[in-house]
Amino acid sequence: MPMRLGPVSVHVRCHMTWRPQYRSSKFRHVFGKAATKESCYDGVPITRSVQDNNFCAVNPRFLAVITECAGGGAFLVLSINHTGKVDPLHPRISGHRGNVLDVKWNPFNDFCIASCSEDTTVKVWEIPPHGVLKNLTSPWKELQGHSRRVGLIEWHPTANNILFSTAYDFQVMIWNLDCPEQVMKNPVRTISHHTDVVLSMSFNTDGSLLATTCKDRKVRLIESRSGNLLQEANCKKHKASKVLFLGNMKMLFTSGTSRWNDRQFALWDQDDLSVPLLEENLDGSSGVLFPFYDPDTHMLYLAGKGDGNMRYYEISSEKPYIHYLTEYRSNLPQKGMGVMPKRGLDVSSCEVFRFYKLVTIKSLIEPLSMIVPRRSESYQEDIYPMTAGNKPALTAEEWLSGIDKDGKEDSGNTEDDRSRTPVSNGEDLALCSPPRTENELRLKFHKQQEEIRRLRELLNQRDVRVKQLELEIKNIKNSQSHQTMQINCIF
Repeated sequence: MPMRLGPVSVHVRCHMTWRPQYRSSKFRHVFGKAATKESCYDGVPITRSVQDNNFCAVNPRFLAVITECAGGGAFLVLSINHTGKVDPLHPRISGHRGNVLDVKWNPFNDFCIASCSEDTTVKVWEIPPHGVLKNLTSPWKELQGHSRRVGLIEWHPTANNILFSTAYDFQVMIWNLDCPEQVMKNPVRTISHHTDVVLSMSFNTDGSLLATTCKDRKVRLIESRSGNLLQEANCKKHKASKVLFLGNMKMLFTSGTSRWNDRQFALWDQDDLSVPLLEENLDGSSGVLFPFYDPDTHMLYLAGKGDGNMRYYEISSEKPYIHYLTEYRSNLPQKGMGVMPKRGLDVSSCEVFRFYKLVTIKSLIEPLSMIVPRRSESYQEDIYPMTAGNKPALTAEEWLSGIDKDGKEDSGNTEDDRSRTPVSNGEDLALCSPPRTENELRLKFHKQQEEIRRLRELLNQRDVRVKQLELEIKNIKNSQSHQTMQINCIF
């Protein structure tokens, strides 16, 4: 039976008894806070490509955005603190001969980024520690396996230097970047189950499974290492465009359109893709819905291409599964969104997610923080559980040999239990292997300097907090002694 969930109707596969609309949730009042103009990136010539990608990638050090340029393809890499007006002559990464279609940062190396292009190649770049100070045209690796333009790339979530790419030749290719060759022509595996262009890819938590959506309307569940097809969903009522694994909840989320071209999302049981658990129509707009999931808070964000607003929901493992929270509204339409990893968030303001919104009409990138309102200024442990770290759980060789590991298992909590603040570069220096090259030595040195600076800032903050608490104690004592004197006077 249809049931109201937020502003739209939902259809759930089974008879549902009446239940009250109100439910307890610590995220019910999460709100979006757009950055001030000084904290935005202004004057960025954002690409005019019609590809349904996000065109932006972010990590705690850098922001990368695909730009419009004549002849060949290019993208900008800006320091995350390089806000305000961007120099129109700012150096770019411009080694591709065709338009760049996707960029992704290596989750385990903040100075490594992959890009793919209409020129049929994937290139992997090493970013200098102080950022891009001159045009970069020579990549660290060039991957030449595809025969048509490459539309999407994804890094493996737990294994180091494993990269997946998919192109308009309908192939998904797996690359091991630990190989010594600079130009690589042979992927370790090619997955050939798709009959049309792959529209999106998503890994489960340990990277053992890969979900894809395809222009042929099918949702596929694939064993990521072997490439074996495990399941295939072919729902005629729902044309899926984007797919996401919902953390460890054994569910898949897809966004797309209904047979009447309404924007729609669906929820699937990971072990049974024959029929969706739930389908929900949203509106009649035409822009693709980009879904973003936070496994730490179980919150799902839906941002439509060309929309100014963003809906967000809370996911539960029991029916009705998806609970509408509220909507962030803005007059600025988004073309794509970058997302900051958890280790780059501001825990002191209870920030649980941060988007970087591409606003083409204003050549603007606007940071948008999702914040849990709390009165206390202390660290809120309940909204920052164990999260994926920035150290790989496996080497490429280990993963290819058949081992699977959850990234949280080895990386640990990026919130240090003693400092209760994000570890900006969570490497345990005592456990690192010694640098093999001068470049690695230089990178380690800069990381160490940044860690020293961060610890100094942390000590300063603690000193200030200690003084504040001492002052509060003194005021309370003075107040108590004053009250005691008044009581004595009365008696």
